[in-house]
Order: sequence, then C-alpha cells, then structure tokens
Amino acid sequence: MAVQAFHTLWCRGLIATAAAAAALAAIEAAAAGRPARATAKPGLSAQVASLPAAGQPPSSGRAELGQDKADAERCVECHGLQGQGAGHPNGAEARVAKLAGQRASYIAKQVQDFRSGRRKHDQMAIVARNVADEDLHDIAAWFASLPPMNSGSTASANAAQGQALFEQGDPQRGIVPCGSCHGPQGRASEGSTADAPRLAGQEWRYLDQQLRAWRDGSRSNGPTPVMNQIARSLTDNEIEALAEFLSSR
Repeated sequence: MAVQAFHTLWCRGLIATAAAAAALAAIEAAAAGRPARATAKPGLSAQVASLPAAGQPPSSGRAELGQDKADAERCVECHGLQGQGAGHPNGAEARVAKLAGQRASYIAKQVQDFRSGRRKHDQMAIVARNVADEDLHDIAAWFASLPPMNSGSTASANAAQGQALFEQGDPQRGIVPCGSCHGPQGRASEGSTADAPRLAGQEWRYLDQQLRAWRDGSRSNGPTPVMNQIARSLTDNEIEALAEFLSSR
C-alpha cells in the first residue's frame, strides 16, 4: 500500500495558485477600468497583495535527518534517490513529481492538504495521515536541499508557444506572465512569490496533468480559487506547450 500510495503522492498537483492570484487582480482591474497596479479591492484580489515574497526563512526541517526518513517512508521509490523521479519516463510513474530542489514549504503543504482532504487522493490521504509533522518537515527539507530537478528534455518547437505564455501572459484573457510568480524560467527564485513552486526541470507529463486538474476542478487546494479560473482559459495545446517549455528549463 505504501509503495503504491507514494507512486501517486504528487499525481494531483504542482502549479501554484500564486500566479493565478496575480492574474485575478489584473482581471478585476480591467473590469473596473483602472490600472492593474491600483489598490486591490477586498476579496480574492486583496489576497494577492498579502502573498509573501520569496526569501523568507527556510523550513525548520532538518535536511540531515530527512534522507533516512524519506527512505523509511519509501518516498524515494517513486521520487528517486536524488528526488529526480523513479526513472520510468514512459510509464505512469512519469506523472509523479520530481522533488529535488523544490521548496520545502511547498512539499509540506501538499502532504498536509492530502491529509486534510483539501487535495483529493484516497491512497495519499492514508499515507499522509501516518507521517508525523516532524518527519514530514525533515523529508521536505532534504528534498529541497538536493540539486534542482532536471528532466533531461530539450525544448520542442511547441515549447516556444509555452515560453511566450509563461513570459508574456495573455492580457486579453487576463492571464499574467507565469514568471511573475514562479520567477524567471520557473525556478522559484528571485522575483517569485513564496508559495509558488519550482517548475523548471519538472517532468512534463506531471505538469500537463496538474494543469488539466486545475482546469477541470479536480484540483482546487490553492489559497484562493484563482488558479482554477486561470487554468480554465488554457487550451489543450497551451497546456502541452507550457509543460514542454518548463520541463526543458
């Protein structure tokens, strides 16, 4: 049961809601006929202003203890010995997230959301309820300390469309550049918000799956509903292009 559950640990989410929150602010501003940078009204757009910037203190987890705990919880059987995935690029396991270099706070939140039911997955809910918070934070800190994820893929012709959407957005549809929250190249570094995960180098099948989950509503565990709203504006081709671009970074 544990092995199967951890194969699906990350099969239901990676795209952060922070980018969508920024997009919602732009949509509301346009509807009100005012510049997007104006003071946000109370409600969802007000939450955009409260999103903390990157650079906050790291998780209290102890990375030096996390590796043994990740092994004991069998995380590495799906996410890889170095957090780069289990090495099955053409199978269902390819839809399991790479965790190497991911923000520890993001990893911990997703597991906690599985535990609480905010993020739906029957098997992962069982596993999450049996992982102590202290162990969870140590495991998350260890994954975060590893060299960043790398899919090993190269950019395809379709990725150019994804790059344009990531870097420029689509103002006519109220979609702000994804990089405004996820940082340049999706690396969740300078210029990113604190709750936005790293996307660069992630497995493209996983990215594709999660964008579709946000779009159809089967994933909705963000701090606001805005990621669902933004994802609903994306076409199948745009989702594929974004996934291919980010995977190649």
